[in-house]
Amino acid sequence: MSEEIDHKEESLFEAPPMAEQERMVEAILFATAEPVTVRELESRMPHGSDPAEALVYLRKRYNGRGVNVVKVGDAWAIRTAPDLGFLMRRETVETRKLSRAAVETLAIIAYHQPVTRAEIEEIRGVSVSRGTVDQLLEMEWIRFGRRRMTPGRPVTFVVTQEFLDHFGLENARDLPGLKELRAAGLLENRPPPGTMPQLGEGDTDAEEETQEGQNELFED
Repeated sequence: MSEEIDHKEESLFEAPPMAEQERMVEAILFATAEPVTVRELESRMPHGSDPAEALVYLRKRYNGRGVNVVKVGDAWAIRTAPDLGFLMRRETVETRKLSRAAVETLAIIAYHQPVTRAEIEEIRGVSVSRGTVDQLLEMEWIRFGRRRMTPGRPVTFVVTQEFLDHFGLENARDLPGLKELRAAGLLENRPPPGTMPQLGEGDTDAEEETQEGQNELFED
């Protein structure tokens, strides 16, 4: 009798079949706008579930479809296949462009994070205006990181998960190139490579502030 009771108690905590777990993960990813971590999936699913394994099967099932299961940082999401992104674009009256200084600053933060303002300026060779940093903060593509344990305890900057999700990146080192930034409407068309200015050239604070004052807030 006791053995029968023990068996029933164990069955109550038995994990659902993997096919059912896959359906659960699929439902959660579809219903959630923001990427979801494996830990968050575990907290929502029945005891004993293995969402990491379910993601492997789900990702294979969506391979080559109109939407894909993609990794964004340490989280997962269902997103439109990259080659079909043009179908989702919305026309906007005016798009906020990224200045050359903002593109360079964003690239430095992505490749060297966490990085301080002084370190950004050292790499660029010119000062970073407050307007450039404010623009990237407003777009929620960068955020403040931990303070450095050095004299003055300067604040650091890191890229956000929103930045990774916007460009469909798994990690910050897969930074989009100029072509992708122009396609997203964030960068003005530039002259041929032979006539492009050198790094930092023409990026004075006054020019950046003027440009930022003329452009509207970027809308995805």
